[in-house]
Formats: sequence, structure tokens, C-alpha cells
Amino acid sequence: MPGATRPEPRLLRSADRAAQAQALADAIAAELAAALRRRAGASLVVSGGRTPEAMFGELARHELEWARVQVTLADERWVDASDPASNEALVRAALLRERAAAARFIGMKNDAPTPQEGAAAAWRAVNAMPQPFDVVVLGMGDDGHTASLFPGSAGLAAALDAAAAPACVGVRPPAAPHPRLSLNLAALLRSRRICLQISGARKWAVYQQALQPGPADELPVRAVLHQRAVPVDVYWCPDAPAAAP
Repeated sequence: MPGATRPEPRLLRSADRAAQAQALADAIAAELAAALRRRAGASLVVSGGRTPEAMFGELARHELEWARVQVTLADERWVDASDPASNEALVRAALLRERAAAARFIGMKNDAPTPQEGAAAAWRAVNAMPQPFDVVVLGMGDDGHTASLFPGSAGLAAALDAAAAPACVGVRPPAAPHPRLSLNLAALLRSRRICLQISGARKWAVYQQALQPGPADELPVRAVLHQRAVPVDVYWCPDAPAAAP
């Protein structure tokens, strides 16, 4: 937690996507089970995109007291939950089923016309969850973005300020479609463990670059990898998913 000194990111390699999905799901389930033994509830923050989809399926089958688990997103596209681009729609379909159907989902999208206008209400909903979050699961794009903290987006420096107040921030990515809402770095670090899930040679190269010293606004995932307040486990496998997150 903040104030403690943590080791550098731990790399966990898997032979393929199926093995990676199983390993990460098992690790998340173990963290949630430990949390539920100690506290009244547990909290899980996940990312959307194609990368975590198989892991969601594995996690949904784990036997946990899911009714005591709250789930939210690291980021969301500012689209209706019925839109195919919605991260909420993906999580509801891929994770909140089987045993995990009993979990409580906290969505980020609300009725505000823009993510900037909806950010405060979104954070109020997320901030009511048990904190620190027990697990935050992040992905990474080929441009080094994580959550929806994109290189070149307006307000990125403020969003990557670990000393800022934890919050949701509105984001308009320079190239990616849809305006978005994202947890800022301070909110992502309000957690007990961060898991970064990546696959393929291109993302391995970006990850290696992000491990090197340099500006976080160039590769925003660097801000997560170089902080030492929260332990980071990096799950990598050699074959890339069908589409980038």
C-alpha cells in the first residue's frame, strides 16, 4: 500500500493464451477468496477488450462467495451498455455468469452527455466499493496505453499524477474511437495488487521499452510499472490475441 516499498514487477510467463487465462483467473480467485476470509466484501477492477475474455470465462467458474464481490471497470467507452463496444457489456456476458453471476457490478457509464460531465458521478459509484481494491486487472495497447490513459490525450499529465485525488477522468483518445472514462493513476493504485495481462511479440517489445526509464506520458503503462506502492504481476504469453484491447 502507499508508503510501503514493493519489489519490481513480477513476470509470470505462460505457454499460450489458454494457460495464461487459467493462471490469471486462479490468481485473482485466490486474492478474492483471501479478501473474503478477512473482510465483509471484496472488490475487483477489470479491463475490457479481447485480451481478458478467456480469463473471464475461467474466473466465472471459480467457487467463491460471489455475492460479496463487487466488480467495476478500469475504463469505459462512453457508449450505451447495449453497444458492442461497451466494456460493461463484455464483462456482463463473459464474467458475470455461471458462479460469478451473483457478483455485483458497478458500471461507469451514466446519463451525462459526455464522460467529462459524467466523471464525478461515476467516481462516486466506484468510490463506494470496498477499498483498497483487492485486484486491479489492466491491459496494455501497442502504444503503451493502459486503462484509457492514452499517449497524447489532453489532461494526461494530471491523470498520471500519483499524488492527485483518486478519480474518474474523461478522455478523448487521439486515435482510438469513442470518448472514454478512465480511472486515473491514483485510483488504479488504490489497490492491493495490480495484474497486467499482455500477449504477443509486439506487446512484449512495448513492455520491455516501458521497463526502461523515460517519461510516463510517452508510454503511460510506465507509470504503473515504475511505481513501488502496489505490487504488479505481469502475465505474458507469446501468442497475440485476435484483436488489441
